[in-house]
Amino acid sequence: MSNTTIYVQAGGGYDNVIIGDSQVRAPQVGEISVRLRANSLNYHDFAVVSGMWGPSEARIPMADGAGEVIAVGEGVSEFKVGDSVVSTFFPDWIDGTPLVEGFVSVPGDGIDG
Repeated sequence: MSNTTIYVQAGGGYDNVIIGDSQVRAPQVGEISVRLRANSLNYHDFAVVSGMWGPSEARIPMADGAGEVIAVGEGVSEFKVGDSVVSTFFPDWIDGTPLVEGFVSVPGDGIDG
C-alpha cells in the first residue's frame, strides 16, 4: 500500500515542495503505525518548508499529528491497536527538563513527519 506524500527537498523553499508516493511498511521492533485523523503545520514546519531552516535532505514535513494506532511492532507493550495517540515534538523526552540538542529527532525536521 502507498500514501500520497508531500516532500520538501534539501534546502527547503516552496519551489522545492513536491507531491509523491511513499510505501507504507509494517512497524518494526518497538514501533507503531498510526492512521492520522488530524494534523497541523506549526511555525517550525513553516520554517523548514520555507527554507528558513531548510532540511539537509528530502524530508516529509509535519511535526504535529493525532490519530489511532493501526499496528504495533514486536516488543511494543505501551500501545495497542485502536489506541488514540498524538505526536510529540521531542519524541525522546520522557520527563524532566528536555534535552534539546538540535532537532535531529523532531518529526518533520531531523526525521520524517
